[in-house]
Amino acid sequence: MLKGKTAVVTGSTSGIGLAIADALAAAGADIMLNGLGDEADNADAIDQIKAHGTKTLFSPANMINPDEIVELIEFAERDLGSVDILVNNAGIQHVAPIEAFPAEKWNAIMAINLSSAFHTVRAAFPGMKKRGFGRIINTASAHSLVASPYKAAYVTAKHGLVGLTKVVALEGAEHGVTCNAISPGYVWTPLVEGQLADTAKTRGITEDEVKNTVMLANQPTKQFVKVEEIGGMAVFLCSDAAANVTGANMTIDGGWTAQ
Repeated sequence: MLKGKTAVVTGSTSGIGLAIADALAAAGADIMLNGLGDEADNADAIDQIKAHGTKTLFSPANMINPDEIVELIEFAERDLGSVDILVNNAGIQHVAPIEAFPAEKWNAIMAINLSSAFHTVRAAFPGMKKRGFGRIINTASAHSLVASPYKAAYVTAKHGLVGLTKVVALEGAEHGVTCNAISPGYVWTPLVEGQLADTAKTRGITEDEVKNTVMLANQPTKQFVKVEEIGGMAVFLCSDAAANVTGANMTIDGGWTAQ
């Protein structure tokens, strides 16, 4: 389905990003993986994608640094030939009451969860428009539509990411470039697992109570979203069948935002 296409997936050495990269590679796309550390640190992820038989490269570009983001896109265009698919998935989280929320955490979350998407799109957009094809996917969250306590920066960034998605969709509409967001509910990933202890401490409850009364309380299915489901949605959004799906926020949240 995606043979001959190339994809850059930020934050793709674990969790949701790796699942999206895996699904795109399985559909035939060449992949530029991205994450912190060097190739040796991320060998398992690289080998997983290479197993699909498509070309696989890795960049350690730090998504907090605009110059490194531009270099990432230039690297992909030079060594893969183009950037046909761009998935902005890199993200971090911090949980704290707003009066105790560290300013440096706010700035980092804004830079990685929101601003990095602007910088990647800005760098990749000219090539997509010139070729008359592009698929941009922004990993948002159910928190792009609703809020939760103690997540001021994350909720703000994800709301902003959906706004950016809509603007890019409009600017790309006459050039064969689509831009959509995928908004999962709680997905069992290292990021979510890492929130358990912080959320339990902040709320004064156990980690099991965080899972059942906080994370899954708003998901009517009472199940964590699977990373493979998000990968499948990404492949669809990159397909010809989704050529007129643009500016959309695709929820995969077990019914959370339907309430």
